[in-house]
Amino acid sequence: MSRKDPTYDGDELLARLGSLTSRAREHAELQRSQVELALALQRGMLPTEMPTAPGYQLAVRYVPAYHGLNVGGDWYDAFHLPDGRIGLCIGDVQGHNIEAAAFMGQVRVGLRALAFVTSEPGELLARTNDLLLSLGADLFATCTFLRLDPSTGLLESARAGHIPCVWATADGKSGIGSDEGGPPLGVQAGATYPVTRYRLTTGGVLVLLTDGVVEGPSMTVDQGLDQVVRLAGIAAVAGLKAGSLAAAVIRGADQVGHEDDAAVLVIGHAGTEARQ
Repeated sequence: MSRKDPTYDGDELLARLGSLTSRAREHAELQRSQVELALALQRGMLPTEMPTAPGYQLAVRYVPAYHGLNVGGDWYDAFHLPDGRIGLCIGDVQGHNIEAAAFMGQVRVGLRALAFVTSEPGELLARTNDLLLSLGADLFATCTFLRLDPSTGLLESARAGHIPCVWATADGKSGIGSDEGGPPLGVQAGATYPVTRYRLTTGGVLVLLTDGVVEGPSMTVDQGLDQVVRLAGIAAVAGLKAGSLAAAVIRGADQVGHEDDAAVLVIGHAGTEARQ
């Protein structure tokens, strides 16, 4: 009895390959659509203008960097409060997908709405934390909220598991914020958030940022923060505008080799007209 080799139908093989290629293309199109939607959510939920106050400068830089099909959930916000002070915040949502981008919008809108009920930073973060827990979401967010009084230069800060701020003064002093902080938002019921006070003097700057600016495969968070401290110190002594410092900090983020969003918010006390 002779045994013949099995024969393959070339047309059937081509049809199967064509079907697999079509499915792969459809999957790629779906993933790309989700990334585009997440990026659109990010852009649509970030403020288009910064509030103004005589003698102060606010500047932001935001790079919605993503790797492959991952999209982050960093955000920033700044707005006038009913009593004439200014609320400022920056944050980062856990995860890198469309759910993270949507959750970012919920956190930002919820925090801004609650700020018109109470703008005391510690109480505001505590209420936002309770709100997120009541929604039953599986995600959490880190955040820093500051309240600036333009009449005195007083900055009140509360931090929820977020990267500390960086400060510098015109007389050459600079460093990393030492506020204690509390847990991320949406993690622990009944969490409290201590408030730390800073005084922004003429020529001084305070820098808020997300971890994509200072931490990545090529740089530890301590190294990244030290780099921002040096840049802030140089900017304050040289009297550079807040926008120039924000641009320098975001350029430095290229060195960390990150695959995440990068956001920077700079508050500067110009006093007199700052130099370009």
